Amino acid sequence: MRTSTLLVLFSILFLSNAFLLFQYLSSSSHEIVYVDSAKLMNGYQGMIDARKDYQQKATTWKANIDTLIVEIQREIAGYEKAASKMSVKEKELAGKLIQTKQQQLADYQKAINDKATQEDNQLTTRVVQEVNAYLKEYGIGKGYKIILAATDYGNIVYAEEGLDITDQVLEGLNKKYRGE
Repeated sequence: MRTSTLLVLFSILFLSNAFLLFQYLSSSSHEIVYVDSAKLMNGYQGMIDARKDYQQKATTWKANIDTLIVEIQREIAGYEKAASKMSVKEKELAGKLIQTKQQQLADYQKAINDKATQEDNQLTTRVVQEVNAYLKEYGIGKGYKIILAATDYGNIVYAEEGLDITDQVLEGLNKKYRGE
């Protein structure tokens, strides 16, 4: 008798908890939502502008390097053309000069690559901070307890479609960026 009473009580408790969980999950107010981080970053005008800015700088840096490469190639061609008329000492000096310029070019390329990496990291960090600040503001305004970020690496395996707020966030984020 005691076992059957406990079984009935546990069944009632289980069913009531299941019902409450169902009610909570089926209610229209979601406290946990997510954004598609790739879609958010690719659609955010601030990121688009930052990438364009970076690309312009990278194009300038590449043009400078290309110019230096052409200059060194000209010097090598001139050296090869005039080498037969040069003394051993002149060949040695011209060769050392070319080697020095090649080393300077390699150092410059490394410095530019380091600068490009640093610039890219700074731009990305700035944009991510803007997005995170907006997500916090948006989440507080909507009463969300948690906003998760779905990535290509599968942090969220499945979620109901209504929990994805990426489009709403992206719209508001771009309006804020444009000053609207």
